[in-house]
Amino acid sequence: MAISKELLDILACPKCKGEIYLNDTGDGLICENCKLLYEIKDDIPIMLIDEAKPLE
Repeated sequence: MAISKELLDILACPKCKGEIYLNDTGDGLICENCKLLYEIKDDIPIMLIDEAKPLE
């Protein structure tokens, strides 16, 4: 089960409150402004700043 379009529309980066989008593999959400990847585990986005991974 993937994240619904409706949920993606209301989610925002917890750090900058900017837009996020699903990555190509569908296992994370990316914030371009902060250069962070928020992982999705068991179909639940982990929207914690401390858990986010920096993008290379």
